[in-house]
Amino acid sequence: MAKDGNTGNPAADNPETRMWGGRFAEPTDAFVARFTASVDVDKRLYHHDIRCSIVHANGLRAAGVLDADEHRTIVEGLEAIGAEVERDDFDWDPALEDVHMNIEARLTELVGEVGKKLHTARSRNDQVATDVRLWLRDAIGAIDAQLKELMGGILDLASGHTETVMPGLTHLQTAQPVTFAHHLMAWFEMAKRDRARFRDCLERANVSPLGSAALAGTTFPIDRVASAAELGFDAPAANSLDAVSDRDFALEFCAVASLAAVHLSRWCEEIILWVSPQWGFVTLPDAYCTGSSIMPQKKNPDVAELVRGKTGRVIGNLNALLVLMKGQPLAYNRDNQEDKLPLFDTADTLVDCLDAMTRIIAALEPHPAAMRDAAERGFAVATDFADYLVRRDVPFRDAHEIVGRAVAMCVEREVALDQIPLDDLQALCPRVDEDVYGVLTLDGAVAARDHVGGTAPRAVAAAIEAARRHL
Repeated sequence: MAKDGNTGNPAADNPETRMWGGRFAEPTDAFVARFTASVDVDKRLYHHDIRCSIVHANGLRAAGVLDADEHRTIVEGLEAIGAEVERDDFDWDPALEDVHMNIEARLTELVGEVGKKLHTARSRNDQVATDVRLWLRDAIGAIDAQLKELMGGILDLASGHTETVMPGLTHLQTAQPVTFAHHLMAWFEMAKRDRARFRDCLERANVSPLGSAALAGTTFPIDRVASAAELGFDAPAANSLDAVSDRDFALEFCAVASLAAVHLSRWCEEIILWVSPQWGFVTLPDAYCTGSSIMPQKKNPDVAELVRGKTGRVIGNLNALLVLMKGQPLAYNRDNQEDKLPLFDTADTLVDCLDAMTRIIAALEPHPAAMRDAAERGFAVATDFADYLVRRDVPFRDAHEIVGRAVAMCVEREVALDQIPLDDLQALCPRVDEDVYGVLTLDGAVAARDHVGGTAPRAVAAAIEAARRHL
């Protein structure tokens, strides 16, 4: 790099070749050129930038700015650049700042002076906003497909365990018995909401800034409705100021992604507990675990732990974007160059985490006996005992007190509720009869909750079938 402050790159040092340097009398400082460059991050937008440029060229042709030969030459040049990038034969130049300038400079190299006409009636402001929305639309489509695959995996696992009883927990303490399938279907519902939120986010993202130019629109007679339709947008953005400065779509995507990642993290927390010897509810294959460098016996659920950890990264990206936008006046500000790194990283991280969770769920080996044994401990059927008393005209608060005393008796004797003799139960409440022992069983407690959203095997099987229809 030149020591006099120049970059050493003619494209940056010559005001006439910087594409914006006409009013500048001196070259860009070397530090400034490096500091302001974003091409290492935004070059992944090349496909969308070329597509956007081709559609813009079509609009310039329709508006009479380009003649047929000029239009054809520009489109063929852009397609050639796309092919160069695809075969990794494109020389990305940081001195040209970003993906847009790199492609435009290469276009002029390939087709000559006519390439300089492409930027008529647009600015990098509406160009990048359009490119990022196109990219985000593809990212949401990929995430939606992954969520659908993950949800299908949950259903496949749940289908085999509609009668597998496990403890349902509150405060991480045994509360009531549920089926393993019912627990898994709670995961399904969380993912279902995530999928709906991404689709809702897409609806607001799918509008076209193209034609808004720098901030006020353009004096050329371009057809923004036509270009929006050609790019697959629902409509052109309604206000040019908002169109170039809005990053709500990126914020909303990162918010939705954060919530989806939080769901994955919660599932991983449960799996991490379940695979521990203290629980033993499930086993993960060796392929999804790692060992310890010092403890030979260790089998650590590192993949699940990393999903849990990467969730913090996704949440951090959302926070970074919120802080980025909080003080910006209208319209575009260079701060927005910093939107792409957290946005891209959020999508990449979530895609990896969804892939990891899909693989984990497919690999899980449940242990029904261990789940049932855990459900037997902790008096999971206590609420069913209280409900039994209520059906015998005992007010619920009195029933709660009676069952609490029965549990205290169990703790003292180190027995389960169904092991207390009938005489002792009747001493607590004379309305207790022999049929109480049919209530004080795990299978009876689970089967009794046979309603929409309940944990009974029949209700859960119906929920699984409805979920398959939904997918």
